[in-house]
Amino acid sequence: MKTDQSQLTAAEMGKLWATYVGNTMGKCVLSYYLQHVNDKEIKKILQFAQGLCEDYIQDIEAIFKQAAFPIPVGFTKDDVNLEAPRLYEDDFYLHYLQYLGKAGMSIYSVAIPLVTRKDIRDFFVKTLHDTSQLMVRVNDVLLSKNASINPPVIPPPEGVDFITKQSFLNVFFGNGRPLQGLEIAHLYGNMNNDITSKAIITGFVQVAKSEKVRQYLERGKNLNQKHIDQMSDKLSKDGLPSPSLIDHLVRPSTESPFSDKLMVYHKIDMFAMKIREYANGASLSARKDVAALFAKCQLQVSLYVEDGANIMIDHGWLEQPPEAIDRDEVQAGH
Repeated sequence: MKTDQSQLTAAEMGKLWATYVGNTMGKCVLSYYLQHVNDKEIKKILQFAQGLCEDYIQDIEAIFKQAAFPIPVGFTKDDVNLEAPRLYEDDFYLHYLQYLGKAGMSIYSVAIPLVTRKDIRDFFVKTLHDTSQLMVRVNDVLLSKNASINPPVIPPPEGVDFITKQSFLNVFFGNGRPLQGLEIAHLYGNMNNDITSKAIITGFVQVAKSEKVRQYLERGKNLNQKHIDQMSDKLSKDGLPSPSLIDHLVRPSTESPFSDKLMVYHKIDMFAMKIREYANGASLSARKDVAALFAKCQLQVSLYVEDGANIMIDHGWLEQPPEAIDRDEVQAGH
């Protein structure tokens, strides 16, 4: 990849740094999955996803080296044990890749309007396109296996209509209006995230070495289930089905394929994506009770992420992301 000599902006530093660290983690996880996969179609998609991680790592390293920017440590072969027994079934990998794709796209799509250097903007356009292709392949295979978690079908409107009552918005209790399409879509999308998160964290709880880390992961699993139940309740009140859990795709192995550092960071990353998804759902929900539920879930997840960051700091695992100059510290040094 060709780069110019201009200095990196704060946005370019931040987005490249987050993309680099996230893809080093993804490379570790996918390299382990590839040790335990039987389905040839799923294996090809895992290889494609791992190839994307490797390409992005190399591209960012080239940009950082030219800008004299220190290469982050991220995650390495020391954070994955390829000899560990299988922890997840093949079908789980498809749900995991769906999460991985959504997490990546949420970073890449926001980066495009923020970055100004053409080569870096082109890089994020490419990552978004590649990840979109990954999502298409994953969804096609999920559909072919009848394993896709799709929102329910609702009848189309009989004609064009306009809202005439304020009660369309003011639904907190009682028999308010039914859920609209966007609200159902975001309830399902967030439940999908929680269902995948709960499955992967179920495996993490089984294999965590530190008791403090295990307790933290167990708390995350319980939070996932709580949010699944709350969103499912919103759907059931309108006679709509909820997606099924995929915990049965987790095997009972207790030998860890991943370092405690990777597992805690993974959950911070996964829950951070949920913060973005809950905020998006709240912004597009016209029913106040649904928006309030998303806001409550967002707050609970934010507190969980903060506690995970504190664990990372206590163990010396949390790398310092790029930040502005501390002027107070500079003045104190004189």
